[in-house]
Amino acid sequence: MSRAVTRGPGPAPSRTSKAQFEEIARLRYQLRKFLRFSEDLCRANGLTPLQYQFLIQVIGSEGRDWSTIGELAEKLQAKHHGVVALVDRCEKLDLVERRQGATDRRQVEIHLRPKGLEIVHRLAGLHRPELRLLERIFGEALSHGEGTGRPRKRSAE
Repeated sequence: MSRAVTRGPGPAPSRTSKAQFEEIARLRYQLRKFLRFSEDLCRANGLTPLQYQFLIQVIGSEGRDWSTIGELAEKLQAKHHGVVALVDRCEKLDLVERRQGATDRRQVEIHLRPKGLEIVHRLAGLHRPELRLLERIFGEALSHGEGTGRPRKRSAE
């Protein structure tokens, strides 16, 4: 699990300008709109937002289509016992199953069941247009200097 972010030794960050605050506010607003859209979409499809995040992390494991409890705890930024409870709930909904590790018999692998795979594919497809919009918005912010200390370039609209 990652640590809380603290400022280390070194010079204090430069003062944030009004334009930078406006850009940060705009980006956080767009991110919150996306999260609200996603939360509503999940609920309309019978999942909690956390269950959807969980399914995405299981199928999104690099190089394989399963994950361990420890990996899921890190990816979800959750406690190990909380992820165990989430796996229990998702197993009862027939979304995932536990399997003994193929190479390490002590390890427990979390795999999607067909129902979980169908739901995660459907929801991921429904999220795609909103993700493209976020990608464009954040890409523009980065190309305009947000987070770099450079002032944002104004477009000639």
